[in-house]
Amino acid sequence: MRPSPTGDPAGQPAGRTAGGSRGSRVKSPEQLVAESGGDLEGHGLRRTMGLFQLVCFGVGAIVGTGIFVGLSDSVAEAGPAVVVSFLLAAATCVVTAFAFAELGSAIPVSGSSYSFAYATLGEPTAFLVGWCLLLEYGVSVSAVAVGWGQYLNELLESLVGARLPEALSAPPGDGGVVNVPAVVVIGLAAVLLVRGVRESARATAVMAVVKIAVLVLFCAIAFTAFEAGNLAPFAAHGVAGITSGASIAFFSYIGFDAVTTAGEEVRDPRRNVPLAVLICIGAVTVLYCLVALAAVGALSADAVADQPAALSLIVNEVTGSSFGGGVIAFGAVVAIASVVLAVLYGQTRVLMSMSRDGLVPRIFERVSPRTATPVANTWIVAVVFAIPAAVVPLEVVLNLTTIGTLAVMAVVNVAVIALRRRYPRLEAGFRAPLFPFVPALGVLLCLYLMWGTGGRTWAQFAVFLVVGAVVYVLYGRRHSRLAGGRGDRVRGRGGPGA
Repeated sequence: MRPSPTGDPAGQPAGRTAGGSRGSRVKSPEQLVAESGGDLEGHGLRRTMGLFQLVCFGVGAIVGTGIFVGLSDSVAEAGPAVVVSFLLAAATCVVTAFAFAELGSAIPVSGSSYSFAYATLGEPTAFLVGWCLLLEYGVSVSAVAVGWGQYLNELLESLVGARLPEALSAPPGDGGVVNVPAVVVIGLAAVLLVRGVRESARATAVMAVVKIAVLVLFCAIAFTAFEAGNLAPFAAHGVAGITSGASIAFFSYIGFDAVTTAGEEVRDPRRNVPLAVLICIGAVTVLYCLVALAAVGALSADAVADQPAALSLIVNEVTGSSFGGGVIAFGAVVAIASVVLAVLYGQTRVLMSMSRDGLVPRIFERVSPRTATPVANTWIVAVVFAIPAAVVPLEVVLNLTTIGTLAVMAVVNVAVIALRRRYPRLEAGFRAPLFPFVPALGVLLCLYLMWGTGGRTWAQFAVFLVVGAVVYVLYGRRHSRLAGGRGDRVRGRGGPGA
């Protein structure tokens, strides 16, 4: 990085220490990178992923339950205007993706939003961001896994003419009692993750290619039965319906920021991380809009609304057989499994970063020397989030995940503004365009979609944040290694104040 007049490579203003002499407890980007092991290897993690694998990882984290299962819920709210809902959700993600791309290239470590907040807004905010990431990554694993059983049944029925008992495969509250397939898919993902990042990346790449091919096949089939009349009335439920539909559709995009959690395991992260973020969000947006348009054009919005395994239903109706629906179901089974894998990975890496800082117990930062993976961390996360996947209704999980993710994204847009002000000479492989207009727009769009989740979800989220604040005061603040002087020792290696 270019040296600044103050002697700080990050360009931090003189007199402001990474340790937060004014009580802010801020870590500089230099310090975060140094603690992660710099640009080489750190804490047992190995740089094994290239751009293609990272893009596949990102697509693997995004395309899953949201489009295969949640599409029908968005259609129920917005009607044929569901395409606009997907575009509105995509706009929120695109402007935020610029912020993630800049932050990911400037601070290429494994903590994603948590680390970005630590470098710009301070430790208390960073902890609450990490707490909210439990919703985006951890709880979304539960939400994604819940939908796996529905498509697994569709696949079994098309192959052998049998289904798993509804009590053991349907979402709790929707006919199910204990969702066994959800627990199974989380367990399988955990097994693959503890074997190694290289193996997980290869599996994710294969699954990403399969599910994109299946969605393209769906569009090809559904557009053969497209009828313009099915799009009228277009905005049957008005602007409120489009907004509510966008809040639900947003769940379909959750996961693109998981790319930034791989910052310590990617080759040339300052180039590849921002490229992967932007490629993923662009490709997925085009694909989702085509799928939504094909779905409501082939089968009216009323027929699609609130239908489980809607894409298989549409293909069966169009082709007049169950074979095509079976192919779609196979794609959904693969897609949802890959999302569980990618998002479970993201959660473990965030907890690893928080553990390094002392904000959560040290067991989460331990890496196996044999597999170079956080084995205990992975199994703890898998077990903890398999429980809500088995017994919590899908709607509750979806709404909490959505509002938590939107809150994190709003903070990330604020963080990129703070990054430019706090570290004006910091080198980054990407710069958000039209600064500061784009990140400010990102904050507003996130708040707008958060409003669309409803009052009950806001109340649940408020309780969640209060619990997080209590945990920080009682545990995180007392055990913070930055407060204990560890930050000063790291600064001596070239961070602020050196």
